[in-house]
Amino acid sequence: MLGNVAQFSVMASRILQQSVRSVARPSLRLCSCNLVVRAAVAPVAAIHRPLSVAADSRRTRWVGQSRVPSLGLLCRQYGDLPPLTLENIKDRVMYVLKLYDKISPEKLQASSHFMKDLGLDSLDQVEIIMAMEDEFGFEIPDAEAEKLMTPEEIVQYIAEKKDVYE
Repeated sequence: MLGNVAQFSVMASRILQQSVRSVARPSLRLCSCNLVVRAAVAPVAAIHRPLSVAADSRRTRWVGQSRVPSLGLLCRQYGDLPPLTLENIKDRVMYVLKLYDKISPEKLQASSHFMKDLGLDSLDQVEIIMAMEDEFGFEIPDAEAEKLMTPEEIVQYIAEKKDVYE
């Protein structure tokens, strides 16, 4: 049984390595597999590279390596960014809006209405929502996106979805 698992793991590792090499994205990171999988392939790990899986996350960053003495394997350690706060969300929303070319940073306030105060149209509002989705890493449904007409409303929506309460 362990031999079959080891052979499968070696095949999976080779396919994964080829796939990762063929992808030329700078944001792609390699994340270490869980220790149970590594323990199952420990005899093979001495011969082959350790298994890795690809993950594409802006919030994940590499923080170091450590050796697991019982397995003799080198494990990668990853950390997460600091937790979100309302102030952090507001700063990021305002930063994205200031970078949008159709909004003048001088006119932009947290209570500014996109159409009435800033002179944007519905297509601009859709582009702003898409930029927020990219910034915060989750999709905002169209029905909800139509209601978000000020930076304050965007901040409140993101805070509710990410469970940020202060």
